[in-house]
Amino acid sequence: MRRKMLWALFCLVLALLPSQTASVAVMSVDLGSEWMKVAIVKPGVPMEIALNKESRRKTPIAVCLKENERLFGDSALGVSVKNPKFVYRHLQSLLGKKHDNPQVAFYQKRFSEHQLVKDASRGTVVFRNSEEMQYSPEELLGMVLNYSRGLAQDFAEQPIKDAVITVPAFFNQAERRAVLQAAQMAGVKVLQLINDNTAVALNYGVFRRKDINSTAQNMMFYDMGSGSTTATIVTYQTVKTKDSGTQPQLQIRGVGFDRSLGGFEMDLRLRDHLAKLFNEQKKTKKDVRENHRAMAKLLKEAQRLKTVLSANAEFMAQVEGLLDEMDFKAKVTRVEFEALCADLFERVPGPAQEALSSAEMSLDEIEQVILVGGSTRVPKVQEVLLKAVGKEELGKNINADEAAAMGAVYQAAALSKAFKVKPFLVREAAVFPIQVEFTRETEDEDGSRSLKHNKRILFQRMAPYPQRKVITFNRYTDDFAFDINYGDLSFLGQNDLSVFGSLNLTTVQLSGVSSSFQKHMDAESKGIKAHFNMDESGMLLLDRVESVFETIVEEKDEESTLTKLGNTISSLFGGGSSEPNANVTEPVQDEEEVHSEPGKEQGQKEEVAPQEEKQEPGEKQEEEVPTQEKTKGEALDSKADPQEGGKNGVEKEAAEEKEAASEEKEAASEEKEAASEEKEAASEEKEAASEEKEAASEEKEAASEKKAKPQKRTKFSEDVSVELQVNDILNPSLEAIASSNKKLQDLTDRDLEKQEREKTLNSLEAFIFETQDKMYQEEYQAVVSEEEKEAITTKLSEASAWMDEDGYSAVTKELREKLQELRKLCKAMFFRVEERRKWPDHLAALESMLNHSSFFLRSVKLTPEDDQIFTEVELKTLDRVINETITWKNDTVAEQEKRSPTERPVLLAKDIESKLSLLDREVHYLLNKAKFAKPRAKAKANSTASESSSKANRSKTEEKVIPPKEETKDKEATKVVQPGEEPPTKEPTGQNTHSSSQSQPKDETASTESTEKDPSEKHVGDEL
Repeated sequence: MRRKMLWALFCLVLALLPSQTASVAVMSVDLGSEWMKVAIVKPGVPMEIALNKESRRKTPIAVCLKENERLFGDSALGVSVKNPKFVYRHLQSLLGKKHDNPQVAFYQKRFSEHQLVKDASRGTVVFRNSEEMQYSPEELLGMVLNYSRGLAQDFAEQPIKDAVITVPAFFNQAERRAVLQAAQMAGVKVLQLINDNTAVALNYGVFRRKDINSTAQNMMFYDMGSGSTTATIVTYQTVKTKDSGTQPQLQIRGVGFDRSLGGFEMDLRLRDHLAKLFNEQKKTKKDVRENHRAMAKLLKEAQRLKTVLSANAEFMAQVEGLLDEMDFKAKVTRVEFEALCADLFERVPGPAQEALSSAEMSLDEIEQVILVGGSTRVPKVQEVLLKAVGKEELGKNINADEAAAMGAVYQAAALSKAFKVKPFLVREAAVFPIQVEFTRETEDEDGSRSLKHNKRILFQRMAPYPQRKVITFNRYTDDFAFDINYGDLSFLGQNDLSVFGSLNLTTVQLSGVSSSFQKHMDAESKGIKAHFNMDESGMLLLDRVESVFETIVEEKDEESTLTKLGNTISSLFGGGSSEPNANVTEPVQDEEEVHSEPGKEQGQKEEVAPQEEKQEPGEKQEEEVPTQEKTKGEALDSKADPQEGGKNGVEKEAAEEKEAASEEKEAASEEKEAASEEKEAASEEKEAASEEKEAASEEKEAASEKKAKPQKRTKFSEDVSVELQVNDILNPSLEAIASSNKKLQDLTDRDLEKQEREKTLNSLEAFIFETQDKMYQEEYQAVVSEEEKEAITTKLSEASAWMDEDGYSAVTKELREKLQELRKLCKAMFFRVEERRKWPDHLAALESMLNHSSFFLRSVKLTPEDDQIFTEVELKTLDRVINETITWKNDTVAEQEKRSPTERPVLLAKDIESKLSLLDREVHYLLNKAKFAKPRAKAKANSTASESSSKANRSKTEEKVIPPKEETKDKEATKVVQPGEEPPTKEPTGQNTHSSSQSQPKDETASTESTEKDPSEKHVGDEL
């Protein structure tokens, strides 16, 4: 019982846990200047463009903010024709811009209906409609991103939080930060800001993975959108990786752009041309250019006109009620359109040439030029570009509108932990170089001190990222500051430089440098290291700054093998030291070091040279060691020679004593013996001297080994406090962020409340109209009395009148109460109608079940008692249920027929379903039992018959058996039954024939044995 309760509790917990697929979907948002595309990836849906509420695949980036409503997309564009003042568009060009930026003045000229004011705290731009309605471009973009998230969630039918957002490749640090701030306000977790040209290249490469090999392929993607144009050179190639082997990779090699060249500028020129034509018609004395609503209508017509002229040579532009209820109609040709935009078409080759220059390539190295973006559909753009690149044709083999969104969503799936995609390596490129600048005090030759300004390039132009860099400051011992700025931007034109913004990014003030030097005075300084990181979004981050020191640590004697083994075992069982390291900060990581200035490199070389000179004597001593060993060997050889000479002398003297008989010769031999003894003593002295030399040489060897043994150097670091001062665009304060979040949340809550009110209002209207219509239908008239009908009709009429007077201005609560009141009044009538609708089908199902159950019961009862598998209780239970159901059905139907249709019915559909369920359960129980039941054993009377039949079968089988050869008979005769084997069956007759049948081939033997054993097994089973 306890186990069942625990299992039930476990199932309940699993049911309450959120589903694993509840929030695994990811999305991408292709943020253009005029349009956005949203794509999703979810389980079961690989990559798909999310449709908006109008079932379109792309949505205009437009926000309409009135006093009591907020609209997006096409709905906002519809309002822009009537009230352009409340519709905000083309927000991308204002992100990360100060109020005095020329781009802001350009935007004000294009959209003169808006009032742009300066943000007092940050110096940026704010849209001002009134004192209460003031919105920054980041807040408006946050609303758009929140709307795109809603579209993705509706399409995916599950919540989505993670996203990859595309930005133009020419966005600088301030503009990228603005997009991230907008996403934060929208509650979107940004996995990556991917450049739109990179997203297009990724989409192109993913679907052509098989065509990419080790040979580099260079492609140019020419993207002309609504607001800007970008040309990108991409190299595709397979590379080897440590983790996943050989994988395809795309690398951005060159980027060229034009911030103001796009389709929207063509639309504006067409709009102005249409306005000029209308003024020339002189249908009214007013100038159409001074009327914002009329100009909005002309802009909408100009956009349609540009699209039509891309496929037709001429077209008739017309606008109804343009100004003072006067219609406008004029013919515009493609030639006129191309003449209006002649200077724009001349700028078309510029981005492509700039991309080639930054990549240091020629057009011959480019295999194909691929068109991206909606504005590349203009025939003149394609004509000019084709002539500039000198190719046979332009590539049109990708979706010009959706390629960026699809590439970004593939990257989103790759970054998400919920999906596993095939790796495709992406190497972005930094369009703008970034450098570090600092000032240091130097001493001149005359002894005077001066300040020297130093620059070190951190990321060069077109440097790949993500990447980490380290800069080392070697000559600072006190607190100091350095600046992070943009590098050489001479490749930009004057207009691009004017709208670029501040060239100074951040000032970094360091504190704690001097204290770290004082704390580690006995250690050698390796400089102040600043660790930089340019992440996947192209954002430059200062990870940390640390002081690095190096000390000399004496190496301990090597432990014995047993000691090491003992320490290892003790550490495995928790015997190791639990004390943390002495250095609180982490050790210095191996990162790419930025080269220092030439003066510093020369100083480092001078420091290295003495160390090399010091190592030379040691090397010479090591080279002299074999010479000492050779001398030692020679000494050993010289020690052995006198011993051999002594032995030869003794043998000569002995021979002379035997041969000479005179006494004179004996005296001479004695003198020679004395001389030989003196020689032996001298040789022993030489041996002692050589041993002393050996000991001295061994001591020298030990000393030289000890001297040559290198000392161990260890590095450690200490963090330095960092204070950042942003110089381009200040980040909003915490109070400003909280205020923006509250503002956007209030608008979202208001929209949700509005949607709920509209939903309730529609439900109330539908209920009133539908119920009034139902009161005239026969099935409803049959179940309602005159008094009840009068009451319902009166209430519906009152509610309809209230709707016409006050209903459309009522709040959600009033509408909900009115709807509940009407539903309560009509509940009984709807119940009676619904029950009468269900009776025929339910009663027919019950009757069919009763017939089948009765037939089943009769069939079971006819089964012989020996073959019966059901108990008497089970059969009686089924019989009782059938009889009770029949009785209940007949009684209830009879009682219902006596009742009036206007009364509450006693025959209820739920009761019929209950009876059906009970009867079905009993029948299925018996059927399942019959399905898995085993047949009973047969009676003993059948055993004799089976035995006789088995003997008859055996005799028939013996007749068919071929007699074996004599050799096999002999072998069978000598065969002895082993322990554990089944003894042969004794038979009264045919024993020899049976034994001969045992020696037949395997197939015949197997068939014979099976025929013999089956009857006996049946017989034994019957006896058991």
